[in-house]
Amino acid sequence: MPSQTLGDIAAPKITAEGAILMDAGSGTILYQKNMDTPYFPASITKIMTCLLAVENCSLTETVTMSSEAVFGIDRTSSNVGLDVGQAIPMEEAVLCVMLASANEAASAIAEHVSGSIPAFVDLMNERARELGCTNTHFENANGLPNDNHYISPHDMALIARAFNDNDTCRRLASMRTYDVAVTPTQPDEIHLLNHHKMYEGLEYAYDPVVWGKTGYTIAAGATLVTVAENNGLSLICVVMKDASEKNYTDTRTLFDFGFGNYTKLNISENDDNYNMHEAGFFQTYDTTFGDTRSFISLDTSGYVILPEGTSFSRLDSAIEYADDTADGRLGEVNYYLNGEFAGRTFLILDEPEMSPDNVGNILTGSASKQKVTYIDVTKFIPYIAGFIAGIILIILIIHIMKVYNIGNAMNRRREIRKRQKRYHSSFDDIDF
Repeated sequence: MPSQTLGDIAAPKITAEGAILMDAGSGTILYQKNMDTPYFPASITKIMTCLLAVENCSLTETVTMSSEAVFGIDRTSSNVGLDVGQAIPMEEAVLCVMLASANEAASAIAEHVSGSIPAFVDLMNERARELGCTNTHFENANGLPNDNHYISPHDMALIARAFNDNDTCRRLASMRTYDVAVTPTQPDEIHLLNHHKMYEGLEYAYDPVVWGKTGYTIAAGATLVTVAENNGLSLICVVMKDASEKNYTDTRTLFDFGFGNYTKLNISENDDNYNMHEAGFFQTYDTTFGDTRSFISLDTSGYVILPEGTSFSRLDSAIEYADDTADGRLGEVNYYLNGEFAGRTFLILDEPEMSPDNVGNILTGSASKQKVTYIDVTKFIPYIAGFIAGIILIILIIHIMKVYNIGNAMNRRREIRKRQKRYHSSFDDIDF
């Protein structure tokens, strides 16, 4: 499948068979090549392993190496030399995995979290489904070759995005080096060096890099997940089935493409269609003009990613109303450029006195016990002006009538006509 980009910008050339460049905050895809094709991931699997470790355990819990963890892997594969019975804090186990790609530490984490590696694998697959992965199946916690262990670049980016959103994961993965302390249960000196080669001072140094994870097996080829931040953008790059060392040059090519061609625009500052603070709307609870405070606005943190120079007006948008509005979010507004997702924001309830559930029902057309009236003032003004003009005209006529005593004159004429009528009627009774 040919490469695709957001906004049809000319795609950069890379050697990886599968790749994706995704905005870490919104999930907007700036570039993709075979992003839904499953590949063998190798050690980038460990991003999910460490995410689950941090989500399910305290960093101070003790991880003890079992015989299965130590000898259940190929000892010529990546490891840090931990032996049966050695014990380290969970924090150090995660660092062994993320920095030095230690396979035995990954297996030990799996056993500690779920009781066994198969149970942990079930947890990995369940969490992948929760994150929206559709082309993923895990068979182990470390990524060693298995025909039923695969993932697509898009799914890998979704997992990396969840990892990046976790402050603890992000902190640990971004460390360059770490020394595992010698203890009675861990007698060996272990110096950890981050295997990723894009940090400052290394061969493929790239200043915006925040964290990343490497992977390589003969079956998988070179795989790489990297997060970088620059020009207000935070981007996730995944390359899979790449040539050795080309994973770094491809990653740099994709980051340069993203940072050089796209920009972030705040939605609330550019879109008035859904923002009732800016539109000609107001609401009231019981009467037409009882309360003119707007109560719905756009989340000010929402944004879109657009090609440089692209007008916000080119975007289409659609609302997905929330089933549960307890958090004050009434719905999600998604934006699209030529049918491709570009970003999102939320409709926020600003009026604390109003029930979010009732507002949600109103927005979706459901029945509500609370009366709410929406009025477009610009359309209502001509009717108001006509009504006021009519009142003024009536008052003016009454005033003129009083000034010229028109009313009294008309009364006098009526009295004269009555007398004349009585006078003529009296003669009608005389017989001449």
